Amino acid sequence: MTTDEQPFPRQARRERITDPERIRALAHPVRIALLDYLNDVTEATATQCAEAVGESPASCSFHLRTLEKYGYIERAERRGREKPWRVRTADFDMRPDPEVPGSLPAVQAVASMGLESEFLRATDWFARIDRESDEWVQATTFTRSAFWATAEELAQLSRDVQELTSRFAGRHADPSKRPEGARYSRFFAVVNPEPEADR
Repeated sequence: MTTDEQPFPRQARRERITDPERIRALAHPVRIALLDYLNDVTEATATQCAEAVGESPASCSFHLRTLEKYGYIERAERRGREKPWRVRTADFDMRPDPEVPGSLPAVQAVASMGLESEFLRATDWFARIDRESDEWVQATTFTRSAFWATAEELAQLSRDVQELTSRFAGRHADPSKRPEGARYSRFFAVVNPEPEADR
């Protein structure tokens, strides 16, 4: 099982994370919201983060320091009296390691929280889709598939899915690379076999 966190197009180096304590640091809705927000804006202060995620500055400061402790974010260049934060690891792969006790439950916890977050986001989109132009409605998809595959084939499909958005790399950091009319978009997919007991 792989939890592929890729909030914006991949950087040159993907970091694999198997340490249970570090993985569990993300198993909190405020930390996930903060990481998502920092990915969206590149850098922000604790006060800006608080306004964006609906938490107090004190609460955000605590969670930002936790994200820093576990290597997900870092201090950006100081702006006068402001002390902004930025993402350090924008492209990481959380994968359980059978040699690392506790890594599987840690990934399970983060994956469950991520699934809930994406479900709520997608549900919100479809609830509002009637306010969108037909062009954007037609550009949206909800797709499902069922098929037979070996573990090797499924692993390759997972890698293929992870690479699908690489064609948009660089557009987040460099607005000049965005075509006219481009909107910030989301992609979410799960590739998994059916549990043995259900067949």
